[in-house]
Amino acid sequence: MTNPRHRPGPRFGVNYTPSKGWFHHWLDFDLDAVRADLDSVAALGLDHVRVFPLWPLFQPNRALIRPRALDQLGRLVDAAGERGLDVAVDGLQGHLSSFDFLPAWTRTWHRRNLFTDPEVLDGQTTYLRTLAASLADRPHFLGMTVGNEIDQFSGDPHPDPDRITPAEADAWLRRMLAACEDGAPGRLHLHATYDAAWYLDDHPFTPAHAARLGAATAVHSWVFNGTAQRYGSASFEVGQHAAYLIELSKAWAQDPRRPVWLQEVGAPAPHVPTDRAAAFTRTTVAAALDCPDLWGITWWCSHDVDRSLADFPQLEYGLGLLTNDRRVKPAGRALAAAVAEARASADPPATRSTALVVDLPDDAPERAACGPGGRYFDAFMRLAADGARPAVVLADRAADPAHLAARGITELVAPGDLVPAART
Repeated sequence: MTNPRHRPGPRFGVNYTPSKGWFHHWLDFDLDAVRADLDSVAALGLDHVRVFPLWPLFQPNRALIRPRALDQLGRLVDAAGERGLDVAVDGLQGHLSSFDFLPAWTRTWHRRNLFTDPEVLDGQTTYLRTLAASLADRPHFLGMTVGNEIDQFSGDPHPDPDRITPAEADAWLRRMLAACEDGAPGRLHLHATYDAAWYLDDHPFTPAHAARLGAATAVHSWVFNGTAQRYGSASFEVGQHAAYLIELSKAWAQDPRRPVWLQEVGAPAPHVPTDRAAAFTRTTVAAALDCPDLWGITWWCSHDVDRSLADFPQLEYGLGLLTNDRRVKPAGRALAAAVAEARASADPPATRSTALVVDLPDDAPERAACGPGGRYFDAFMRLAADGARPAVVLADRAADPAHLAARGITELVAPGDLVPAART
């Protein structure tokens, strides 16, 4: 399955946060405001947006998917296409910027497990299939993401999780992805987790799920996860975090050429101070572009959250490439310049021939060693700082010559092979 609107080289886009009303704009949909937002996005030289229908507004009852909401989404996709922007659509929203958006038919008096209840599953699959089918004939529709970081509903630290096993997570993902494919065959359908899938011990959504199910692997890179706090906002580790996640994901992929989509990355203040946002953007994009098989980079986010809206975490208000009144910020100028430079170069990244060996099983119940402060995280960063451009390979694959050859790996390094670096 490939991108239906393939362009040479990696794609560059943005997660679309409407400048008026944030994602509540679906309640007062204003196509002229959307067009103005998309004009400001296109002016940065980007080629796609990722958009977020709010699930409770589109499917307020399990038996009701609102035709007017589908029509509004279609008009947004058409408006984007008129500006040369392709559109990826998320389905089960789900979780956004610290807020949960779940339909009433899954909560309180109707409390049912989001991942295992038969009626909820029927409602979800019908919704995803319908959403995808409503867009299937639009040439600028890229495909569906099942939902935004919906794995956060499955365990800690969520305050009211729907507990499941890895096997149940696998079954749920396969069914949701099949519904997307039924609705819009051949498009770029995938799922997206937050970094608990890579870093949190015993999380039911595993690295293997992320790297093997769907048409591409999505990684979401946020340095407020302990990376900036532990190593410092101007550290090498902060600048390389996105590249690390891209390469870490490949360790679990069965296809050595599986595309990886850096689907979310942003400069969250104060973890990345405002006066360093442009430098962080340049460094992060350059590091990600040095990773083979990168499908694209989609920055979070397009426009700042209007400060008249209450109760967001402070870091959420200033993540935009553009202000709430559509003025380009330093990070936006830095991304636009990086995009222009990348498109002017026809050289793909070189193969990463040195691989860090990660001794974890497929289901990786103990994966904190991959996170900030973990032995694999620190070993990767040490190799990268020394200029090795490391890949990552699982220990059981390190003994497979065919796998290593397919990835161009000629040197294997274990954390124990490295002399600890002195920190100042």
